[in-house]
Amino acid sequence: MSLLFTPPPEDGRVPPAPAPQQTPHVVRDDAEAIEIAHRLAAVFAPDAALRDRERRLPWAELEAFSASGLWGITVPREYGGAGVSNTTLAEVIAIIAAADGSLGQIPQNHFYALEVLLRVGGTAAQKAFFYARALAGERFGNALAEIGHKDFRRRTRLTQDGDGFRIDGKKFYCTGALYAHWIPTLVVAEDAGQEVTWLAFVPRAAAGVTVTDDWDGFGQRVTGSGSVGFDNVRVEAEWVVPFLASFERPTTIGPVAQLMHAAIDLGIGRGALAATLPFLRDHARPWIDARVERATDDPLTLHHLGEVHVRLRAAEALVRRAGRITDAAQQAPDERTVAEASVAVAAARALTTTASLLAGTRLFELGGTSATLDHRGLDRFWRNARTHTLHDPVRWKYHAVGNFHLNHTLPPRHGAI
Repeated sequence: MSLLFTPPPEDGRVPPAPAPQQTPHVVRDDAEAIEIAHRLAAVFAPDAALRDRERRLPWAELEAFSASGLWGITVPREYGGAGVSNTTLAEVIAIIAAADGSLGQIPQNHFYALEVLLRVGGTAAQKAFFYARALAGERFGNALAEIGHKDFRRRTRLTQDGDGFRIDGKKFYCTGALYAHWIPTLVVAEDAGQEVTWLAFVPRAAAGVTVTDDWDGFGQRVTGSGSVGFDNVRVEAEWVVPFLASFERPTTIGPVAQLMHAAIDLGIGRGALAATLPFLRDHARPWIDARVERATDDPLTLHHLGEVHVRLRAAEALVRRAGRITDAAQQAPDERTVAEASVAVAAARALTTTASLLAGTRLFELGGTSATLDHRGLDRFWRNARTHTLHDPVRWKYHAVGNFHLNHTLPPRHGAI
């Protein structure tokens, strides 16, 4: 099934996403979320290589994704959502990422924003409003990261404007903002000479907001991870929530964010393995010294393929374990439970990083030169894994795990462990 495609404008500036074209389905429970994810993945996979090669922005695919109801699965039940477990959230993301790594990553910040609302400072009215928007099919992107500007006075600013606020600044690595209806934006305000951080939910269509499709990484090509500019953008007071408390006290915001990253890498690795199997059966040749007729009988090929499978299954187990521990921490958040969740997720991220990269590399080692032919698009798995796994250095994941178990040192609460 091929979905329609809209080419990006020549200047890179992208107009706001249209309003949702249909009322999304409301997912009932965890099992239905998994079933829908598998059904969507089967639709997304066939054209994934084409979207990557030609950098086709997946507007139609995202409309189908939103309409499926999957973007609302973390909305708590008391607000009308399914309130799925973190294990289910991770599995949904992994299923989609196996079909298309970019599509698996795009909603990550959407779920992150919903988590911030729930765990930190969103009022009951703010939660009700934004959860309703998510269930109505509206997508949240992000504008969190900036290049340079360690001096908060030069960073994206929030200033008082009557009963509301104004925002000025520029962000980069804004995954999902290009396709969003709302752009949750990290802003700073000055209070007695000190930096205070907030998360402002900015309407994508607000005057003064500019989204530029200038992401040119060699992987995750259609995540829309470009830049967002804010020029005297008006936001209402009820669209602004506290953010500093995200890491001043123990919350699971960091572990949930990192768990989703682990799930993306797991999915990309699964996709690489799934592409390797038919290629070995139909195209690859055995090495002459193996003295066999088929690549599928080459003993060293079987050894290395088995290693990839085992690494991915181990990574999958760690992701599920991390999801369960994070679920438990959400029920009783304190210094210890949140630290245990962070360490469990760090272990999962360490292994999903190495497993996804191994899967992409072995596809070529075992498939041979013909696997590199450009029209096959098999290189996208390694490129996607290599690009996405650079979000946070895996060496520090091992450090956090080792320091916790050897020295009983709790990991820092900054969302990148």
